[in-house]
Parts: sequence; C-alpha cells; structure tokens
Amino acid sequence: MMDLLLLLLQDAFWSAIPAVGFAMMFNVPPRMLKYCAMGGALAHSLRTLLIHHGMPIEWATLAASTTVGFVCVYWSKRLLAPRPVFSVASIIPMIPGTYAFKTMIAVVELNISGVTTELIHHAVTNGLKVLFIVGALSFGLAIPSLVVYRNRPIV
Repeated sequence: MMDLLLLLLQDAFWSAIPAVGFAMMFNVPPRMLKYCAMGGALAHSLRTLLIHHGMPIEWATLAASTTVGFVCVYWSKRLLAPRPVFSVASIIPMIPGTYAFKTMIAVVELNISGVTTELIHHAVTNGLKVLFIVGALSFGLAIPSLVVYRNRPIV
C-alpha cells in the first residue's frame, strides 16, 4: 500500500511538469499554471492507479481524461477561463510517446531488415495502442463538454 502511494506521488510530481511546460509554451496566464499542474498530476496518477488495478491502458486513459475533463469544466466556470486552458495541458502527460516510438522503430526495421511476422506484429500492436489511446484522450475531453453544456435533454 505504501509503495502504491509513493508511486502515485512520484507520478503526480513528474506528470505536473510537462503539463505546466506545455501550458507555458502556449502562454497560459501564470495564475492558471497551478491548475494545469494539478490537472496533469490528477490525470496521469488516476490512469496509473487504474492500470495498477488491472484496467487496460486505453480504458484507464479514457477514464482519466473524462475525469480531468469534468474537473476542468468546474475550474473554467469557477475561474471564468476557457476550459481548454486547463484540459489540454492536463492530458499532455498521457500522450503515448513510448508506443509511438516503438511503432516507428518497428516500421523502420521493416524497411531495413525486411518483412517479418514479428516486426509486423510489433508495428500493428503498438500503432493500434497509440490510436486507441489518442482516441480515448480526445473522447475523454469531449464527453464532459457534451454532458455539461448540452442545451437539450438527453432522452
């Protein structure tokens, strides 16, 4: 239990940094940076917790991005700022860079070494994982807006 708590604290710290860096790169006002850091820490830590408890990374990413999307809707209403100021920076730490890198390495190896079943398997597996994670990120950020800002009844 203590190891999991330490893992989540480290995860929160290290994922707040790219969220703030991305927000600074796009001139988010300095008073909003702490919310970007908290959003990035919340999103990535929640995803790590869900993965630790056996949820696949794609579904954990969808749950984490939806959760942080609802939190960012609350912050945007409370602070009178556009929602993307917080939400986009908050999901940046969950971008699947490792899987994208592995996909590109497998594709380059296919070109260099020739086509093998193993390389095709690695390229397709990692490529689909990237596709589903990015899809989960975008759907997760869209769901709260569709629910909260809906003008008509759902049914």
